[in-house]
Amino acid sequence: MRPAGRGDTDSLYFTYPHFDAPADRDALSNPAPIAIVGAGPIGMTAALGLAREGVRSVMFGAKPTFNEGSRAICIARSSLYIFERIGAVAPFLEKALGWTTGRSFYRGSQILEFEMPDSAQEKYRPMYNLQQQYIEQFLWDAVKRNPLIETRWQSTVEAAEDTPGGVRLKVQDPHGSYTIDAAYVLAADGARSQIRKMRGLRLKGENYEGRYVIADVQMPHDYPTIRRALFDPDCRRGATILIHKQPDNIWRIDYQLADGEDEAHAMNEGTVRASVTAVLTEIGYDGEWELEWWSIYSANTLALDDYRDGRIFFIGDSAHIVPIFGVRGLNNGLADAHNIAWKLAWVMQGKAGEALLDSYTPERRGATLDVFANATKSARFMTPPTRGWQVMRDAALNLALSHPFAGHLANPRQMTPYTYADSPIVVEDDASFSGGAPAGAILPDALIGDAHLSDHLGDAFSLIVFDQALAKAIDLPDVAVIVLDTGSKAAKILSAGPSSAYLVRPDLHIAARWFEATPEAIKSGLTHAIAGVERHDPK
Repeated sequence: MRPAGRGDTDSLYFTYPHFDAPADRDALSNPAPIAIVGAGPIGMTAALGLAREGVRSVMFGAKPTFNEGSRAICIARSSLYIFERIGAVAPFLEKALGWTTGRSFYRGSQILEFEMPDSAQEKYRPMYNLQQQYIEQFLWDAVKRNPLIETRWQSTVEAAEDTPGGVRLKVQDPHGSYTIDAAYVLAADGARSQIRKMRGLRLKGENYEGRYVIADVQMPHDYPTIRRALFDPDCRRGATILIHKQPDNIWRIDYQLADGEDEAHAMNEGTVRASVTAVLTEIGYDGEWELEWWSIYSANTLALDDYRDGRIFFIGDSAHIVPIFGVRGLNNGLADAHNIAWKLAWVMQGKAGEALLDSYTPERRGATLDVFANATKSARFMTPPTRGWQVMRDAALNLALSHPFAGHLANPRQMTPYTYADSPIVVEDDASFSGGAPAGAILPDALIGDAHLSDHLGDAFSLIVFDQALAKAIDLPDVAVIVLDTGSKAAKILSAGPSSAYLVRPDLHIAARWFEATPEAIKSGLTHAIAGVERHDPK
């Protein structure tokens, strides 16, 4: 919502574009390889991921512009790598605010200061703050430059029916309706997914009672980019408040509503202004500020049983809804998009078996369940669901005032990439390693001279080896071979020996690793990673 007298997209700092529905109707019903329903950050990331692999898509956005308000603001390090892979990272680095530190307070006293893992070996900071409008703008800038992506705004999908070769969509826009056939559909249409409803599917899980109002305010506050959590503050007894700094002097304030507090009254502009004033007084800010936008949300852990329905794949909030605590919602959805994009492309281009698509749900639903396990712990602490949880939470906070160890219970457990250890396309990890990242994990980065290990990876699969003879014995298409010195920092991080090898997928997850690698094992590992299709040298 916006203050009285301002429209939905009348922002203090961001100019929303306006997109028209397609006026040229001649080719609207031409078949498409991939149809993407939803033109938010998840849909655009999927489109860019497909285009990177050379696959064309048609993307449908129901609105005439981007989503209003800051919404999802925290971008994890792993998501920066996704943006890099799809050719969109530069503006994010220029605009976003990187951060590593969080502080928690109980009744005005600091009880915890935590540092997220970071080092000189890392290319990106653990977390960045950036309003969702900018996230969508920067992705859109990359989308509109790409000739393989066609975007149709103000276009609502009203039906999705199976055909012998794919899915037929019925689309409505201001000029009329039409149908379009696609070989596959990616449903990126959010928490209220119409595609999900059309297919008779529903999310399952837990709904939490805690409700939070989000308020964006613009003010010249000089506090650093540090995530703040206030427990049981004077201004809102029994509640939790979160505060994040964003670009353009925008501050995101999330404050919990009390049980029984009327939601309609809480969303009234006068009530929001009074609540924000109280929070600002709590943190010692007495300067000028302007109200930009506000909304409300509750914490839920909900997911589909299967992220695939025939030739329709659900990505982002259409597949799962997670609590904001630990900033997992957007980042989890971006990983969905990155995961399915390369798999669909490889199957459509005949480079992988159809069974590769069967790995999407085990990998990404597994990631969601892992998020649930961690986010539920955070949600129960941030928003105690019962009187019992409230008593235990408050006892821990009281203890933290005099015993620092208890303060770590207030750590929100920030999002980390999931390890696909149980994936059907990941080779069982080699127990000979004494450390390093296991099979299924994201490849860790490391400095190699003035660059990073990730800078040397290929566009498709990459093989990291530490022996020139082994490198020369590998001759597989779509595999870039990187030879590293066994004394390098990367070798130490990977716990690699002279004969070790790491096979890395296009989405930067480790498909397999061997402490004592052979050409035959590597070839077999690649075949396993692409669901049973052998790749041969075309020569």
